Amino acid sequence: MDFNMTEENRIFQDAIRNFAQKEVAPLVDEAEETNVFPKQLFKKMGAQGFLCPRYPVEMGGGGGDKITECIMVEELNRVNAGIAASLMAQSGLATQPIYNYGSEEQKQAILIPAIKGDKVGAFALTEPNAGSDAASITTRAVRDGDDYVINGTKIFITNGPFCDYVIVAAYTDPSKRGEGINLFIAEKGTPGFGVARKLDKVGNRSIETGELVFEDCRVPANKMIGEKEGGGFAQITRTLLSGRITYGARCVGTAQAAYDLTVQYARDRVQFGKPIIKFQATKFKLAEMAMHIDIMRSYTYRVAWMYDNGKNVRKEAAMVKLFTSETLQKILADSMQIHGGYGYMMEYPIQRYWRDGRLFTITEGTSEIQRLVIGKELGF
Repeated sequence: MDFNMTEENRIFQDAIRNFAQKEVAPLVDEAEETNVFPKQLFKKMGAQGFLCPRYPVEMGGGGGDKITECIMVEELNRVNAGIAASLMAQSGLATQPIYNYGSEEQKQAILIPAIKGDKVGAFALTEPNAGSDAASITTRAVRDGDDYVINGTKIFITNGPFCDYVIVAAYTDPSKRGEGINLFIAEKGTPGFGVARKLDKVGNRSIETGELVFEDCRVPANKMIGEKEGGGFAQITRTLLSGRITYGARCVGTAQAAYDLTVQYARDRVQFGKPIIKFQATKFKLAEMAMHIDIMRSYTYRVAWMYDNGKNVRKEAAMVKLFTSETLQKILADSMQIHGGYGYMMEYPIQRYWRDGRLFTITEGTSEIQRLVIGKELGF
């Protein structure tokens, strides 16, 4: 197995890194302060094939593979985790179900504009009383002639406050737990589909996250993803599996940024007559951080390679999400400790990575859920 990047991978990495530094980094402070996402990034990234790097070039994508997507995610998260999250939602959760299961009409009307950044998508699964237990959602979709009438509430929805469309999970047959779920495309402006509120978060403040409400929302039957009622839970599972690998790259990017900031601070901060990087206690922490980041990156890209080669990676994807998100917590804690009191001040960017990274053991499947998945795959 060759773990070296291909020439195409390296070219893409240089390109997305330059884009992130030139086009994304200058927008971070305002986005964090105002909690307003810089929406122009969707079209800018879409125009260059960066927004959805894994989809075919003829659809407006980058024509890359899962490794390409992981490179994009790592580089964006090195700059800002919140902005990266909105763009990640577009390249994965909000488009993958349509790409994998949608009709040609859905691909032409929704997917291709989304890949190009002309439409912004969201993915609505979580509900106020249904998080880790996704099969317990209560949102209903009832067939009525040529439409489905959707009723329910979704929460913690990335891009929800400003999306042009949302893929919403709802039961068409509540008697079949999990299996009776379908995914539907609800577009902005559809009567009965509204944003109840934008959520105020501790970290990842440049994401706009919302609570969505569906009240007798009529969605044409041809906006159901898939050819028949039922089977939506399998579509969700496949989508989340891919996202868990992506989350490994998200954690790597955040960890690398924290490490870089901490090394620079340790070189500049002088105590007892010398930079604190010269003290053994600091060296040991930094050495361990560097080791863990290398392991996080190596494992993430190995599983991405397995995914690209058609391997069953249900266990490994859960391991990626669990290991990288949990290891990140130690890296961020050590980064804060080395920064000392200054790390707790808002003027130092390390505090933002610390706040942002704390979310990563919770979203897209908690650490506890990943352990359950791994145990099941091991036959426990």
